[in-house]
Amino acid sequence: MKNREFTPDTEHTYDHSSVWRWLASHALRYPLQLVIGTVFRAAVVVAAVQVPRLMGSAFDAVAQADAELGVLLGFALAILGISVFRGVLQLLANYLAEIVALRMERDVREELYVNLLGKSQTYHGQQRVGDIMARATNDVRQIQFMVNPGLLLLSEWLVFMVVPIVAVAFLRVELLPVPVIFLLLFLVALRGYLRRLGPVAGALRAQFGMLNATLTESIAGIEVVKSNAQEEQEFHRFRAKANDYRKLFVEQGKIQALYLPLLMFSFALALGLAHSVYLYANGVLTIGEVIAFMGLLGILRFPTFVSIFAFSMVRLGVAGSERILAILNAETEIDENRAGIEKRIEGAVAFDNVSFAYHDADVLKGISFAAKPGETIAIVGQTGSGKSTLTRLINRIYEVSGGRVMIDGVDVRVWSMESLRSQIATIDQDVFLFSRTLAENIAFGVRRPVSREEIEAVAKQAQAHDFIMSFKDGYDTVVGERGVTLSGGQRQRIAIARAFLADPRILVLDDSTSAIDSATEDQIQRALRNILRGRTTFLITHRLSQIRWADRILVMRGGELEDQGTHEELMARSPAYRNIFAHRDERYAAAMPTTLVSE
Repeated sequence: MKNREFTPDTEHTYDHSSVWRWLASHALRYPLQLVIGTVFRAAVVVAAVQVPRLMGSAFDAVAQADAELGVLLGFALAILGISVFRGVLQLLANYLAEIVALRMERDVREELYVNLLGKSQTYHGQQRVGDIMARATNDVRQIQFMVNPGLLLLSEWLVFMVVPIVAVAFLRVELLPVPVIFLLLFLVALRGYLRRLGPVAGALRAQFGMLNATLTESIAGIEVVKSNAQEEQEFHRFRAKANDYRKLFVEQGKIQALYLPLLMFSFALALGLAHSVYLYANGVLTIGEVIAFMGLLGILRFPTFVSIFAFSMVRLGVAGSERILAILNAETEIDENRAGIEKRIEGAVAFDNVSFAYHDADVLKGISFAAKPGETIAIVGQTGSGKSTLTRLINRIYEVSGGRVMIDGVDVRVWSMESLRSQIATIDQDVFLFSRTLAENIAFGVRRPVSREEIEAVAKQAQAHDFIMSFKDGYDTVVGERGVTLSGGQRQRIAIARAFLADPRILVLDDSTSAIDSATEDQIQRALRNILRGRTTFLITHRLSQIRWADRILVMRGGELEDQGTHEELMARSPAYRNIFAHRDERYAAAMPTTLVSE
Protein backbone atom coordinates (compact mmCIF):
# COMPACT_ATOMS: atom_id res chain seq x y z
CA MET A 1 0.00 0.00 0.00
CA LYS A 2 1.45 3.35 -1.08
CA ASN A 3 1.62 6.34 1.25
CA ARG A 4 -1.29 8.72 0.99
CA GLU A 5 -2.68 11.65 2.91
CA PHE A 6 -6.34 10.86 2.29
CA THR A 7 -8.47 7.73 1.96
CA PRO A 8 -12.26 7.88 1.41
CA ASP A 9 -14.57 5.90 3.63
CA THR A 10 -15.43 3.57 0.75
CA GLU A 11 -12.85 2.73 -1.86
CA HIS A 12 -12.45 0.07 -4.53
CA THR A 13 -8.91 -1.22 -5.05
CA TYR A 14 -7.41 -1.71 -8.50
CA ASP A 15 -4.37 -3.50 -9.87
CA HIS A 16 -1.70 -0.91 -10.73
CA SER A 17 1.00 -3.36 -11.80
CA SER A 18 0.47 -2.67 -15.52
CA VAL A 19 -1.80 -0.67 -17.79
CA TRP A 20 -3.77 -3.68 -19.04
CA ARG A 21 -4.20 -5.15 -15.56
CA TRP A 22 -5.36 -1.78 -14.30
CA LEU A 23 -7.89 -1.42 -17.11
CA ALA A 24 -9.02 -5.03 -16.62
CA SER A 25 -9.52 -4.48 -12.88
CA HIS A 26 -11.79 -1.55 -13.74
CA ALA A 27 -13.73 -3.46 -16.39
CA LEU A 28 -14.16 -6.53 -14.19
CA ARG A 29 -16.25 -4.50 -11.79
CA TYR A 30 -19.05 -5.09 -14.31
CA PRO A 31 -18.75 -8.81 -15.15
CA LEU A 32 -22.43 -9.33 -16.02
CA GLN A 33 -22.43 -6.63 -18.69
CA LEU A 34 -19.14 -7.94 -20.09
CA VAL A 35 -20.28 -11.56 -20.30
CA ILE A 36 -23.69 -10.79 -21.79
CA GLY A 37 -22.20 -8.29 -24.23
CA THR A 38 -19.57 -10.81 -25.36
CA VAL A 39 -22.22 -13.49 -25.90
CA PHE A 40 -24.35 -11.07 -27.90
CA ARG A 41 -21.43 -10.01 -30.11
CA ALA A 42 -20.50 -13.65 -30.76
CA ALA A 43 -24.11 -14.36 -31.68
CA VAL A 44 -24.10 -11.38 -34.05
CA VAL A 45 -21.13 -12.81 -35.95
CA VAL A 46 -22.58 -16.32 -36.04
CA ALA A 47 -25.80 -14.86 -37.43
CA ALA A 48 -23.88 -12.80 -39.96
CA VAL A 49 -22.14 -15.82 -41.50
CA GLN A 50 -25.48 -17.59 -41.91
CA VAL A 51 -26.70 -15.03 -44.42
CA PRO A 52 -24.13 -15.88 -47.16
CA ARG A 53 -24.71 -19.59 -46.58
CA LEU A 54 -28.47 -19.17 -47.00
CA MET A 55 -27.96 -17.02 -50.06
CA GLY A 56 -25.73 -19.71 -51.57
CA SER A 57 -28.36 -22.37 -50.86
CA ALA A 58 -31.00 -20.12 -52.41
CA PHE A 59 -28.93 -19.77 -55.61
CA ASP A 60 -28.48 -23.52 -55.76
CA ALA A 61 -32.24 -23.90 -55.42
CA VAL A 62 -32.81 -21.39 -58.22
CA ALA A 63 -30.36 -23.31 -60.39
CA GLN A 64 -32.68 -26.30 -60.15
CA ALA A 65 -35.43 -26.06 -62.71
CA ASP A 66 -38.07 -27.43 -60.35
CA ALA A 67 -37.38 -25.00 -57.48
CA GLU A 68 -40.62 -24.06 -55.72
CA LEU A 69 -41.56 -20.48 -54.89
CA GLY A 70 -42.28 -21.48 -51.29
CA VAL A 71 -38.70 -22.69 -50.83
CA LEU A 72 -37.27 -19.43 -52.14
CA LEU A 73 -39.67 -17.45 -49.95
CA GLY A 74 -38.51 -19.49 -46.98
CA PHE A 75 -34.89 -18.54 -47.69
CA ALA A 76 -35.87 -14.86 -47.95
CA LEU A 77 -37.79 -14.90 -44.67
CA ALA A 78 -34.94 -16.73 -42.95
CA ILE A 79 -32.45 -14.10 -44.12
CA LEU A 80 -34.82 -11.33 -43.00
CA GLY A 81 -35.30 -12.94 -39.59
CA ILE A 82 -31.58 -13.41 -39.08
CA SER A 83 -30.93 -9.78 -40.06
CA VAL A 84 -33.52 -8.48 -37.59
CA PHE A 85 -32.21 -10.79 -34.87
CA ARG A 86 -28.66 -9.65 -35.58
CA GLY A 87 -29.67 -5.98 -35.46
CA VAL A 88 -31.36 -6.37 -32.07
CA LEU A 89 -28.38 -8.21 -30.60
CA GLN A 90 -25.99 -5.59 -32.00
CA LEU A 91 -28.05 -2.82 -30.40
CA LEU A 92 -28.03 -4.57 -27.02
CA ALA A 93 -24.29 -5.32 -27.26
CA ASN A 94 -23.55 -1.67 -28.05
CA TYR A 95 -25.77 -0.53 -25.19
CA LEU A 96 -23.97 -2.76 -22.69
CA ALA A 97 -20.57 -1.66 -24.01
CA GLU A 98 -21.54 2.00 -23.58
CA ILE A 99 -22.63 1.34 -19.99
CA VAL A 100 -19.29 -0.29 -19.17
CA ALA A 101 -17.35 2.47 -20.94
CA LEU A 102 -19.12 5.32 -19.14
CA ARG A 103 -18.88 3.61 -15.76
CA MET A 104 -15.18 2.97 -16.28
CA GLU A 105 -14.68 6.65 -17.16
CA ARG A 106 -16.50 7.63 -13.97
CA ASP A 107 -14.51 5.17 -11.85
CA VAL A 108 -11.15 6.22 -13.33
CA ARG A 109 -11.95 9.89 -12.83
CA GLU A 110 -12.95 9.23 -9.23
CA GLU A 111 -9.85 7.12 -8.56
CA LEU A 112 -7.59 9.79 -10.03
CA TYR A 113 -9.23 12.59 -8.05
CA VAL A 114 -8.96 10.68 -4.77
CA ASN A 115 -5.33 9.86 -5.57
CA LEU A 116 -4.53 13.53 -6.22
CA LEU A 117 -6.15 14.50 -2.92
CA GLY A 118 -3.88 11.99 -1.23
CA LYS A 119 -0.67 13.29 -2.81
CA SER A 120 1.66 15.44 -0.73
CA GLN A 121 2.24 19.14 -1.24
CA THR A 122 5.78 18.29 -2.35
CA TYR A 123 4.37 16.22 -5.22
CA HIS A 124 1.87 18.89 -6.28
CA GLY A 125 4.55 21.54 -6.16
CA GLN A 126 6.46 19.67 -8.87
CA GLN A 127 3.50 19.33 -11.27
CA ARG A 128 2.08 21.62 -13.93
CA VAL A 129 -1.60 22.19 -13.21
CA GLY A 130 -2.54 22.27 -16.90
CA ASP A 131 -0.96 18.87 -17.52
CA ILE A 132 -2.75 17.39 -14.50
CA MET A 133 -6.03 18.82 -15.82
CA ALA A 134 -5.37 17.32 -19.25
CA ARG A 135 -4.89 13.90 -17.69
CA ALA A 136 -7.95 14.25 -15.46
CA THR A 137 -10.20 15.32 -18.33
CA ASN A 138 -9.01 14.43 -21.83
CA ASP A 139 -6.96 11.34 -21.00
CA VAL A 140 -9.76 9.92 -18.86
CA ARG A 141 -12.21 10.66 -21.66
CA GLN A 142 -9.90 8.84 -24.04
CA ILE A 143 -10.34 5.69 -21.94
CA GLN A 144 -14.08 5.83 -22.55
CA PHE A 145 -13.49 6.06 -26.31
CA MET A 146 -10.99 3.22 -26.06
CA VAL A 147 -13.60 0.95 -24.46
CA ASN A 148 -16.45 2.00 -26.72
CA PRO A 149 -16.13 1.99 -29.64
CA GLY A 150 -12.41 1.03 -29.51
CA LEU A 151 -12.35 -2.29 -27.66
CA LEU A 152 -15.89 -3.08 -28.81
CA LEU A 153 -14.79 -2.85 -32.44
CA LEU A 154 -11.58 -4.71 -31.59
CA SER A 155 -13.48 -7.63 -30.09
CA GLU A 156 -15.78 -7.68 -33.11
CA TRP A 157 -12.71 -7.48 -35.34
CA LEU A 158 -11.30 -10.61 -33.76
CA VAL A 159 -14.55 -12.58 -34.05
CA PHE A 160 -15.35 -11.29 -37.54
CA MET A 161 -11.88 -12.36 -38.67
CA VAL A 162 -12.00 -15.88 -37.25
CA VAL A 163 -15.61 -17.01 -37.66
CA PRO A 164 -15.95 -16.38 -41.44
CA ILE A 165 -12.70 -18.30 -42.11
CA VAL A 166 -13.99 -21.19 -39.99
CA ALA A 167 -17.25 -21.02 -41.93
CA VAL A 168 -15.27 -21.19 -45.20
CA ALA A 169 -13.53 -24.33 -43.93
CA PHE A 170 -16.90 -25.94 -43.23
CA LEU A 171 -18.14 -24.85 -46.65
CA ARG A 172 -15.18 -26.17 -48.66
CA VAL A 173 -11.63 -26.78 -47.43
CA GLU A 174 -10.37 -26.04 -50.96
CA LEU A 175 -11.43 -22.38 -50.48
CA LEU A 176 -9.19 -21.77 -47.42
CA PRO A 177 -5.88 -20.68 -49.04
CA VAL A 178 -6.92 -17.13 -50.00
CA PRO A 179 -8.55 -16.08 -46.66
CA VAL A 180 -5.78 -17.75 -44.60
CA ILE A 181 -3.00 -16.05 -46.58
CA PHE A 182 -4.88 -12.74 -46.27
CA LEU A 183 -5.14 -13.20 -42.49
CA LEU A 184 -1.41 -13.91 -42.11
CA LEU A 185 -0.40 -10.92 -44.23
CA PHE A 186 -2.93 -8.78 -42.37
CA LEU A 187 -1.33 -9.64 -39.00
CA VAL A 188 2.15 -8.85 -40.32
CA ALA A 189 0.99 -5.47 -41.66
CA LEU A 190 -0.92 -4.76 -38.44
CA ARG A 191 2.16 -5.36 -36.34
CA GLY A 192 4.13 -2.81 -38.35
CA TYR A 193 1.23 -0.34 -38.15
CA LEU A 194 1.04 -0.58 -34.35
CA ARG A 195 4.81 -0.31 -34.03
CA ARG A 196 4.76 3.00 -35.91
CA LEU A 197 1.57 4.27 -34.27
CA GLY A 198 2.60 3.62 -30.64
CA PRO A 199 5.25 6.35 -30.21
CA VAL A 200 3.14 8.91 -32.06
CA ALA A 201 0.09 8.17 -29.88
CA GLY A 202 2.15 8.58 -26.71
CA ALA A 203 3.72 11.81 -27.95
CA LEU A 204 0.29 13.10 -28.97
CA ARG A 205 -1.12 12.67 -25.47
CA ALA A 206 1.99 14.20 -23.88
CA GLN A 207 1.89 17.18 -26.24
CA PHE A 208 -1.77 17.77 -25.44
CA GLY A 209 -0.80 17.97 -21.77
CA MET A 210 1.89 20.54 -22.57
CA LEU A 211 -0.56 22.54 -24.69
CA ASN A 212 -3.11 22.53 -21.89
CA ALA A 213 -0.44 23.49 -19.34
CA THR A 214 0.59 26.46 -21.47
CA LEU A 215 -3.01 27.64 -21.73
CA THR A 216 -3.64 27.20 -17.99
CA GLU A 217 -0.50 29.12 -17.02
CA SER A 218 -1.38 31.99 -19.35
CA ILE A 219 -4.93 32.29 -18.03
CA ALA A 220 -3.87 31.90 -14.38
CA GLY A 221 -1.22 34.57 -14.88
CA ILE A 222 -3.29 36.81 -17.16
CA GLU A 223 -2.75 39.83 -14.91
CA VAL A 224 1.03 39.42 -15.15
CA VAL A 225 0.78 38.92 -18.91
CA LYS A 226 -1.21 42.11 -19.36
CA SER A 227 0.84 44.13 -16.86
CA ASN A 228 3.99 43.33 -18.83
CA ALA A 229 2.38 43.64 -22.29
CA GLN A 230 3.32 40.04 -23.12
CA GLU A 231 0.16 39.11 -25.06
CA GLU A 232 2.03 38.82 -28.35
CA GLN A 233 4.76 36.62 -26.88
CA GLU A 234 2.25 34.37 -25.11
CA PHE A 235 0.25 34.07 -28.35
CA HIS A 236 3.33 32.91 -30.28
CA ARG A 237 4.26 30.54 -27.45
CA PHE A 238 0.82 28.95 -27.49
CA ARG A 239 0.75 28.79 -31.28
CA ALA A 240 4.08 26.97 -31.29
CA LYS A 241 2.72 24.36 -28.86
CA ALA A 242 -0.47 24.02 -30.93
CA ASN A 243 1.60 23.61 -34.08
CA ASP A 244 3.61 20.80 -32.47
CA TYR A 245 0.32 19.13 -31.57
CA ARG A 246 -0.91 19.53 -35.16
CA LYS A 247 2.29 18.00 -36.54
CA LEU A 248 1.75 14.89 -34.44
CA PHE A 249 -1.82 14.63 -35.73
CA VAL A 250 -0.53 14.89 -39.28
CA GLU A 251 2.04 12.19 -38.53
CA GLN A 252 -0.72 9.97 -37.18
CA GLY A 253 -2.73 10.64 -40.35
CA LYS A 254 0.20 9.62 -42.55
CA ILE A 255 0.56 6.34 -40.66
CA GLN A 256 -3.16 5.65 -41.07
CA ALA A 257 -3.05 6.59 -44.76
CA LEU A 258 -0.40 3.91 -45.36
CA TYR A 259 -2.58 1.24 -43.75
CA LEU A 260 -1.91 -1.73 -46.07
CA PRO A 261 -4.68 -4.18 -44.99
CA LEU A 262 -7.33 -2.17 -46.87
CA LEU A 263 -5.39 -2.61 -50.11
CA MET A 264 -4.64 -6.22 -49.26
CA PHE A 265 -8.35 -6.96 -48.81
CA SER A 266 -9.08 -5.74 -52.34
CA PHE A 267 -6.46 -8.14 -53.72
CA ALA A 268 -7.84 -10.95 -51.52
CA LEU A 269 -11.36 -10.33 -52.84
CA ALA A 270 -10.16 -10.49 -56.44
CA LEU A 271 -8.04 -13.58 -55.85
CA GLY A 272 -10.88 -15.25 -53.95
CA LEU A 273 -13.26 -14.66 -56.84
CA ALA A 274 -10.75 -16.00 -59.36
CA HIS A 275 -10.02 -19.04 -57.22
CA SER A 276 -13.69 -19.89 -56.60
CA VAL A 277 -14.59 -19.43 -60.28
CA TYR A 278 -11.71 -21.72 -61.24
CA LEU A 279 -12.99 -24.39 -58.85
CA TYR A 280 -16.52 -23.94 -60.20
CA ALA A 281 -15.27 -24.31 -63.77
CA ASN A 282 -13.61 -27.58 -62.77
CA GLY A 283 -16.80 -28.89 -61.18
CA VAL A 284 -15.51 -28.70 -57.61
CA LEU A 285 -18.00 -26.03 -56.48
CA THR A 286 -21.61 -25.24 -57.20
CA ILE A 287 -22.73 -21.73 -58.11
CA GLY A 288 -24.31 -21.48 -54.68
CA GLU A 289 -21.01 -22.30 -52.98
CA VAL A 290 -19.27 -19.60 -55.03
CA ILE A 291 -21.89 -17.08 -53.89
CA ALA A 292 -21.62 -18.24 -50.28
CA PHE A 293 -17.81 -18.08 -50.34
CA MET A 294 -17.76 -14.55 -51.78
CA GLY A 295 -20.31 -13.51 -49.14
CA LEU A 296 -18.16 -14.94 -46.36
CA LEU A 297 -15.06 -13.33 -47.83
CA GLY A 298 -16.94 -10.04 -48.06
CA ILE A 299 -17.62 -10.17 -44.32
CA LEU A 300 -13.86 -9.65 -43.83
CA ARG A 301 -14.31 -6.14 -45.22
CA PHE A 302 -15.83 -4.96 -41.94
CA PRO A 303 -13.00 -6.04 -39.58
CA THR A 304 -10.42 -4.83 -42.09
CA PHE A 305 -12.01 -1.40 -42.37
CA VAL A 306 -12.75 -0.83 -38.66
CA SER A 307 -9.34 -2.07 -37.53
CA ILE A 308 -7.68 1.19 -38.58
CA PHE A 309 -9.97 3.14 -36.22
CA ALA A 310 -10.23 0.50 -33.50
CA PHE A 311 -6.49 0.07 -33.04
CA SER A 312 -5.92 3.84 -33.18
CA MET A 313 -8.52 4.44 -30.46
CA VAL A 314 -7.11 1.65 -28.33
CA ARG A 315 -3.53 2.87 -28.75
CA LEU A 316 -4.49 6.44 -27.85
CA GLY A 317 -6.46 5.10 -24.89
CA VAL A 318 -3.47 3.07 -23.73
CA ALA A 319 -1.25 6.16 -24.04
CA GLY A 320 -3.73 8.15 -21.93
CA SER A 321 -3.97 5.28 -19.44
CA GLU A 322 -0.19 5.22 -19.07
CA ARG A 323 -0.22 8.93 -18.22
CA ILE A 324 -2.96 8.42 -15.63
CA LEU A 325 -1.27 5.36 -14.16
CA ALA A 326 1.95 7.36 -13.84
CA ILE A 327 0.12 9.67 -11.43
CA LEU A 328 -1.53 6.81 -9.56
CA ASN A 329 1.81 5.05 -9.08
CA ALA A 330 3.79 8.18 -8.21
CA GLU A 331 5.29 7.91 -4.73
CA THR A 332 4.38 10.42 -2.05
CA GLU A 333 6.37 10.56 1.16
CA ILE A 334 3.60 11.35 3.65
CA ASP A 335 1.04 8.86 4.96
CA GLU A 336 -2.23 9.73 6.69
CA ASN A 337 -1.65 7.15 9.46
CA ARG A 338 -5.35 6.37 9.95
CA ALA A 339 -4.53 4.25 13.00
CA GLY A 340 -2.56 7.08 14.62
CA ILE A 341 -3.31 9.16 17.68
CA GLU A 342 -6.61 11.03 17.70
CA LYS A 343 -7.13 13.37 20.64
CA ARG A 344 -7.44 17.01 21.53
CA ILE A 345 -4.20 18.94 21.04
CA GLU A 346 -3.02 20.91 24.05
CA GLY A 347 -0.58 22.95 22.00
CA ALA A 348 2.97 22.10 23.10
CA VAL A 349 5.22 22.16 19.99
CA ALA A 350 8.87 21.10 19.93
CA PHE A 351 11.44 20.91 17.13
CA ASP A 352 14.23 18.45 17.88
CA ASN A 353 17.23 18.96 15.55
CA VAL A 354 14.90 19.24 12.54
CA SER A 355 16.25 19.33 9.00
CA PHE A 356 14.34 19.58 5.73
CA ALA A 357 15.53 19.30 2.13
CA TYR A 358 13.56 20.12 -1.01
CA HIS A 359 14.79 18.91 -4.40
CA ASP A 360 18.00 17.74 -2.68
CA ALA A 361 18.68 21.28 -1.46
CA ASP A 362 18.85 21.92 2.28
CA VAL A 363 16.14 24.36 3.36
CA LEU A 364 16.25 23.88 7.14
CA LYS A 365 19.18 22.63 9.18
CA GLY A 366 19.33 21.62 12.84
CA ILE A 367 16.29 23.55 14.09
CA SER A 368 15.55 23.05 17.80
CA PHE A 369 13.14 24.99 19.98
CA ALA A 370 10.03 24.41 22.11
CA ALA A 371 6.74 26.28 22.45
CA LYS A 372 4.49 25.85 25.46
CA PRO A 373 0.70 25.57 25.06
CA GLY A 374 -0.80 29.02 24.50
CA GLU A 375 2.50 30.70 23.65
CA THR A 376 2.87 33.05 20.72
CA ILE A 377 6.07 32.48 18.76
CA ALA A 378 7.11 35.10 16.21
CA ILE A 379 9.37 33.95 13.37
CA VAL A 380 11.45 36.57 11.60
CA GLY A 381 14.17 36.49 9.00
CA GLN A 382 15.07 37.61 5.53
CA THR A 383 13.19 36.27 2.51
CA GLY A 384 14.17 32.66 1.82
CA SER A 385 15.37 31.95 5.34
CA GLY A 386 12.85 29.10 5.78
CA LYS A 387 10.17 30.75 7.93
CA SER A 388 7.09 29.43 6.08
CA THR A 389 8.67 26.02 5.51
CA LEU A 390 9.24 25.65 9.23
CA THR A 391 5.54 26.14 10.02
CA ARG A 392 4.51 23.69 7.29
CA LEU A 393 6.36 20.94 9.09
CA ILE A 394 4.01 21.29 12.06
CA ASN A 395 0.91 20.07 10.19
CA ARG A 396 2.96 17.79 7.91
CA ILE A 397 2.36 19.67 4.70
CA TYR A 398 6.04 18.83 4.33
CA GLU A 399 7.83 15.91 5.97
CA VAL A 400 11.04 16.40 7.92
CA SER A 401 14.23 15.00 6.38
CA GLY A 402 15.83 14.59 9.79
CA GLY A 403 14.98 15.08 13.43
CA ARG A 404 11.49 15.25 14.92
CA VAL A 405 8.59 17.68 15.16
CA MET A 406 6.53 16.88 18.24
CA ILE A 407 3.12 18.06 19.40
CA ASP A 408 2.27 17.41 23.04
CA GLY A 409 5.39 15.25 23.21
CA VAL A 410 4.30 13.00 20.32
CA ASP A 411 6.00 12.91 16.92
CA VAL A 412 3.63 14.39 14.31
CA ARG A 413 4.18 11.25 12.23
CA VAL A 414 2.47 9.24 14.98
CA TRP A 415 -0.64 11.43 14.94
CA SER A 416 -3.57 10.64 12.68
CA MET A 417 -3.29 13.08 9.79
CA GLU A 418 -6.97 14.02 9.98
CA SER A 419 -6.84 14.66 13.72
CA LEU A 420 -3.61 16.64 13.41
CA ARG A 421 -4.59 18.94 10.56
CA SER A 422 -8.15 19.53 11.74
CA GLN A 423 -6.73 21.20 14.86
CA ILE A 424 -4.18 23.39 13.08
CA ALA A 425 -5.21 26.42 11.05
CA THR A 426 -3.01 28.43 8.71
CA ILE A 427 -3.69 31.89 7.34
CA ASP A 428 -1.29 32.62 4.50
CA GLN A 429 -0.31 35.86 2.86
CA ASP A 430 -1.64 34.53 -0.46
CA VAL A 431 -5.20 33.59 0.49
CA PHE A 432 -7.00 31.01 -1.64
CA LEU A 433 -10.77 31.25 -1.87
CA PHE A 434 -12.95 28.84 -3.78
CA SER A 435 -15.44 29.90 -6.43
CA ARG A 436 -18.30 29.48 -3.96
CA THR A 437 -20.37 31.74 -1.72
CA LEU A 438 -18.69 33.78 0.97
CA ALA A 439 -20.55 31.77 3.61
CA GLU A 440 -19.25 28.49 2.15
CA ASN A 441 -15.69 29.85 2.07
CA ILE A 442 -15.86 30.87 5.73
CA ALA A 443 -17.28 27.48 6.74
CA PHE A 444 -14.83 25.52 4.55
CA GLY A 445 -12.57 24.34 7.38
CA VAL A 446 -15.37 23.00 9.58
CA ARG A 447 -16.73 19.47 9.14
CA ARG A 448 -19.85 19.91 11.29
CA PRO A 449 -23.01 21.75 10.14
CA VAL A 450 -22.59 25.48 10.68
CA SER A 451 -25.41 27.99 11.19
CA ARG A 452 -25.54 31.37 9.48
CA GLU A 453 -25.41 33.01 12.90
CA GLU A 454 -22.05 31.35 13.65
CA ILE A 455 -20.68 32.46 10.29
CA GLU A 456 -21.79 36.04 10.84
CA ALA A 457 -20.32 36.07 14.34
CA VAL A 458 -16.82 35.09 13.21
CA ALA A 459 -17.08 37.45 10.23
CA LYS A 460 -17.74 40.29 12.66
CA GLN A 461 -14.71 39.23 14.72
CA ALA A 462 -12.59 39.31 11.56
CA GLN A 463 -14.00 42.73 10.60
CA ALA A 464 -15.48 41.18 7.43
CA HIS A 465 -19.21 41.52 8.14
CA ASP A 466 -19.58 45.13 6.96
CA PHE A 467 -18.00 44.64 3.53
CA ILE A 468 -19.84 41.35 3.05
CA MET A 469 -23.18 43.03 3.69
CA SER A 470 -22.26 45.75 1.19
CA PHE A 471 -22.63 43.17 -1.58
CA LYS A 472 -26.07 42.67 -3.10
CA ASP A 473 -26.27 38.99 -2.09
CA GLY A 474 -24.40 39.39 1.20
CA TYR A 475 -23.08 36.06 2.48
CA ASP A 476 -24.54 34.33 -0.59
CA THR A 477 -22.25 36.31 -2.90
CA VAL A 478 -20.26 33.95 -5.12
CA VAL A 479 -16.62 35.03 -5.35
CA GLY A 480 -14.58 34.48 -8.48
CA GLU A 481 -12.02 31.70 -8.76
CA ARG A 482 -9.22 32.24 -6.20
CA GLY A 483 -11.31 35.14 -4.83
CA VAL A 484 -10.22 37.53 -7.59
CA THR A 485 -13.42 39.58 -7.19
CA LEU A 486 -12.28 40.60 -3.69
CA SER A 487 -9.45 42.87 -2.66
CA GLY A 488 -6.40 41.44 -0.93
CA GLY A 489 -7.54 42.75 2.43
CA GLN A 490 -11.04 41.34 1.97
CA ARG A 491 -9.66 37.92 1.11
CA GLN A 492 -7.46 37.93 4.19
CA ARG A 493 -10.37 38.86 6.43
CA ILE A 494 -12.41 35.97 4.99
CA ALA A 495 -9.48 33.64 5.71
CA ILE A 496 -9.23 34.97 9.26
CA ALA A 497 -12.96 34.40 9.76
CA ARG A 498 -12.50 30.85 8.46
CA ALA A 499 -9.77 30.26 11.04
CA PHE A 500 -11.94 31.72 13.81
CA LEU A 501 -14.76 29.30 12.96
CA ALA A 502 -12.41 26.29 12.83
CA ASP A 503 -11.40 27.02 16.46
CA PRO A 504 -7.88 25.53 16.07
CA ARG A 505 -5.56 24.53 18.88
CA ILE A 506 -2.53 25.72 16.91
CA LEU A 507 -2.68 28.78 14.66
CA VAL A 508 -0.17 29.83 12.02
CA LEU A 509 -0.33 33.42 10.76
CA ASP A 510 1.93 33.82 7.74
CA ASP A 511 2.01 37.59 7.19
CA SER A 512 -1.78 37.37 7.25
CA THR A 513 -2.44 41.11 7.62
CA SER A 514 -0.06 42.25 4.89
CA ALA A 515 -2.83 43.49 2.58
CA ILE A 516 -4.90 45.29 5.20
CA ASP A 517 -4.83 49.03 5.78
CA SER A 518 -3.65 50.39 9.11
CA ALA A 519 -7.11 51.24 10.47
CA THR A 520 -8.56 47.82 9.63
CA GLU A 521 -5.40 46.12 10.89
CA ASP A 522 -5.84 47.74 14.28
CA GLN A 523 -9.39 46.36 14.48
CA ILE A 524 -8.33 42.88 13.36
CA GLN A 525 -5.45 42.83 15.79
CA ARG A 526 -7.93 43.40 18.60
CA ALA A 527 -9.88 40.34 17.43
CA LEU A 528 -6.67 38.34 16.99
CA ARG A 529 -5.52 39.10 20.52
CA ASN A 530 -8.82 37.71 21.77
CA ILE A 531 -8.78 34.52 19.71
CA LEU A 532 -5.09 33.79 20.35
CA ARG A 533 -5.72 33.30 24.03
CA GLY A 534 -5.17 29.67 24.96
CA ARG A 535 -3.87 28.76 21.49
CA THR A 536 -0.30 28.13 20.47
CA THR A 537 0.42 30.64 17.69
CA PHE A 538 3.24 30.91 15.17
CA LEU A 539 3.43 34.39 13.74
CA ILE A 540 5.45 35.12 10.62
CA THR A 541 5.65 38.86 10.16
CA HIS A 542 7.89 41.88 9.80
CA ARG A 543 5.45 44.23 11.50
CA LEU A 544 7.01 45.45 14.74
CA SER A 545 3.60 45.84 16.34
CA GLN A 546 2.86 42.14 15.90
CA ILE A 547 6.36 40.97 16.81
CA ARG A 548 6.03 42.68 20.17
CA TRP A 549 3.02 40.40 20.90
CA ALA A 550 5.20 37.33 20.93
CA ASP A 551 6.31 35.52 24.04
CA ARG A 552 9.42 34.52 22.12
CA ILE A 553 10.96 35.39 18.75
CA LEU A 554 12.84 32.99 16.47
CA VAL A 555 15.45 34.55 14.20
CA MET A 556 15.97 32.53 11.00
CA ARG A 557 18.94 32.96 8.72
CA GLY A 558 19.92 30.73 5.81
CA GLY A 559 17.69 27.89 7.00
CA GLU A 560 19.15 27.89 10.50
CA LEU A 561 17.84 29.14 13.82
CA GLU A 562 20.36 31.84 14.60
CA ASP A 563 18.88 33.10 17.85
CA GLN A 564 15.71 33.20 19.94
CA GLY A 565 14.43 35.38 22.76
CA THR A 566 12.28 38.43 23.50
CA HIS A 567 12.36 41.58 21.42
CA GLU A 568 14.49 43.41 23.95
CA GLU A 569 16.93 40.52 24.34
CA LEU A 570 17.41 40.11 20.60
CA MET A 571 17.81 43.83 19.98
CA ALA A 572 20.57 43.79 22.57
CA ARG A 573 22.52 40.77 21.35
CA SER A 574 21.49 39.76 17.81
CA PRO A 575 22.98 41.68 14.84
CA ALA A 576 20.79 39.67 12.46
CA TYR A 577 17.64 40.69 14.34
CA ARG A 578 18.67 44.33 14.46
CA ASN A 579 19.49 44.23 10.76
CA ILE A 580 15.93 43.16 9.91
CA PHE A 581 14.61 46.46 11.20
CA ALA A 582 17.58 48.67 10.36
CA HIS A 583 15.92 50.14 7.28
CA ARG A 584 12.32 50.18 8.50
CA ASP A 585 10.32 53.33 8.05
CA GLU A 586 11.00 55.38 11.16
CA ARG A 587 7.51 56.76 11.08
CA TYR A 588 6.10 53.20 11.30
CA ALA A 589 8.45 52.42 14.18
CA ALA A 590 7.42 55.58 15.97
CA ALA A 591 3.74 54.68 15.57
CA MET A 592 4.30 51.16 16.83
CA PRO A 593 3.34 51.73 20.50
CA THR A 594 -0.04 53.21 19.50
CA THR A 595 -1.05 49.96 17.78
CA LEU A 596 -0.53 47.91 20.89
CA VAL A 597 -3.81 47.33 22.62
CA SER A 598 -4.05 46.77 26.30
CA GLU A 599 -6.79 44.32 27.05
